[in-house]
Amino acid sequence: MSISPISQPINLYSDWKAELSHCVSSIDDLLIQLGLNADDLSATEQAAIDFPIKVPQPFVQLMEYGNPNDPLLKQVLPISSELAIDSNFSTDPVDESNYNPVPGIVHKYHNRVLMIISPNCAINCRYCFRRHFPYDENRQSKQQWLEALDYLKTKPEINEVIYSGGDPLAANDNFLRWLTAEIESISHIKRLRIHSRLPVVIPARIDEPLINWLGHTRLKPTFVLHINHANEISTELSQGVDRLKQAGISVLNQSVLLKGINDSSDQLIALSEKLFDAGIMPYYLHMLDPVQGASHFDIPKGQAVEIFSQIQTELPGFLVPKLVQERAGESAKSLIL
Repeated sequence: MSISPISQPINLYSDWKAELSHCVSSIDDLLIQLGLNADDLSATEQAAIDFPIKVPQPFVQLMEYGNPNDPLLKQVLPISSELAIDSNFSTDPVDESNYNPVPGIVHKYHNRVLMIISPNCAINCRYCFRRHFPYDENRQSKQQWLEALDYLKTKPEINEVIYSGGDPLAANDNFLRWLTAEIESISHIKRLRIHSRLPVVIPARIDEPLINWLGHTRLKPTFVLHINHANEISTELSQGVDRLKQAGISVLNQSVLLKGINDSSDQLIALSEKLFDAGIMPYYLHMLDPVQGASHFDIPKGQAVEIFSQIQTELPGFLVPKLVQERAGESAKSLIL
């Protein structure tokens, strides 16, 4: 892998908050670092008006210099295809607006809830199913968080809370420690899941304060990363995962099947192998949620099944993620194969 001299030095900011505040926010800046021309990539600022470009430097440094087809670049670069309107795609592809009983809570599934911890992400992935989510309506004051906690207390069927967003780890650790302690006091809640891409794009996020509160909760913690391609797994991420596991925290991965990025059995096999080498267990392989602006990433179900069947012949069962699709109105994810 050849890295642009402009993107060095590596680890420009050792603190994750500093990394987060120095993300690339311009198409031109990103392509200059990679030695690429916007005209050759169909890149357009128009697509970034409603959903801005945002890429942390550690993730840029994993991209191949001079390669317009780099699989990491294609996940974050706004292009003209996003402007196409597809009648089969929507701004709320999994119908979350009908399962938002109080601000900050998404309760679609019987025994578990999502808490929208932070409206912010470290990276704006162009296929994100929440790229149109009304985060402004789910920004929480302390009083509103207490109301969300009251909602959990009145639902004894809930035994698992999932921190989501945005990215939940964009919130500061003092808040996360407080919220987790409040949830611990609700006796019927047993498990805590963290769904985050932030440690993938800024590995420094797995730091001592995070380990301290997450590794010392009575709740059974599980960390679910979001990694789509083997090239996203850096040495620094592997070291962070090792710290999580030493603290007794299970680490899983979920991916999205994306056209032009990981739509071959070879790429997905390489991903599962590298995940396992890093101490991460493959969990879900999602079909793309039909969110408006991302139709160019979509893969037909038949092709997905064919790719997945090839994976099954090459990998042991414990390295094969579940191929799933989330459908609006369904009480659980649908298992494709």
